[in-house]
Amino acid sequence: MTQPLVISIDAMGGDHGPSVVIPACAQALAALPAGARLLIHGDEAALRAEAQRAKLPLDRVEFRHAEKVIAMDEKPAQAMRRGKGSSIWNAVEAIREGQAVAAVSAGNTGALMAISKLILRMSADLDRPALVASIPHAKGVTTFLDVGANVDCDAGRLVEFAIMGEAYHRAAHGVARPSVGLLNVGSEEMKGHEEVREAHRILREGAIDLEYKGFVEGDDITKDSVDVVVTDGFTGNVALKAMEGAARFMYAELREALTRDLFASLGAMLARPSLMTFRDKISPPPAAPLLGLNGLVLKCHGSAETRDFAKAVKAAADLAQSGFASEIERNMRRLPAALADAGPAAADGAA
Repeated sequence: MTQPLVISIDAMGGDHGPSVVIPACAQALAALPAGARLLIHGDEAALRAEAQRAKLPLDRVEFRHAEKVIAMDEKPAQAMRRGKGSSIWNAVEAIREGQAVAAVSAGNTGALMAISKLILRMSADLDRPALVASIPHAKGVTTFLDVGANVDCDAGRLVEFAIMGEAYHRAAHGVARPSVGLLNVGSEEMKGHEEVREAHRILREGAIDLEYKGFVEGDDITKDSVDVVVTDGFTGNVALKAMEGAARFMYAELREALTRDLFASLGAMLARPSLMTFRDKISPPPAAPLLGLNGLVLKCHGSAETRDFAKAVKAAADLAQSGFASEIERNMRRLPAALADAGPAAADGAA
């Protein structure tokens, strides 16, 4: 990779803004190669004040003042109209201008997706980007998409997600031929709504060279049943939030049990390394890349704390040095032929 490793940061997005983002940038830089740099967008006075408190290495960052901030509850259409000059807009625009290789934001998801699509455009013949999450399981991770960018999806879009997810998993996790499953309420052929059954037919019968395993169920996401699980953004977001809530509940309950009395606390001190490993294993993914853009944009949780945002910046740097974007574009060239080969839906579609 000849382009310098520069990550563009929206410092004003999320529930906490610079008070979390700036310390996270300091943590991330400690884990990145010595030549890596950050472009940090936001209210420059606030950024510099936080930088002083966080001891941010100023020789490895550049502050870019942004006059505007996109609110977390702002509608995407409104954000598009008034977004130019905002911290989100400027962070993404740095990619188009060749000043950064990736952008990270904890801001408004709809606004980030709309602005990214407007500025960077879609690769191949894709219509909209998809948010992808890496869900931990006993032997590694499951690539899970879409987790919130596209609430309504037809069969063709679900097939697109399968192609993007497979390419992403191969590049990000080093699996030569990832297996793919389509999330459904059961594994039987007649289960599910019309769009998911039609996507299943295309993936099974079309000329798309994927290791397609058919329908999978919700518990397969964390069972190592397949490498990639595909669904629409509504279902994916609900499932992701449910898993995040369950992980937080389990860790909180375990921590309470281990600090309930003196003997439990002593045991917890001895077990602390193992507990930290457990926490990291069940923690939700720090950020979700937006797949399908002509550029790398990662969406971090709006409620992300310092540790999470720092991991998101590190993830952006790692992905920027992989070939997943070009892999997706190559794979997407197979889609028109596959849709044509699959032909019209079977006349005796199941009820």
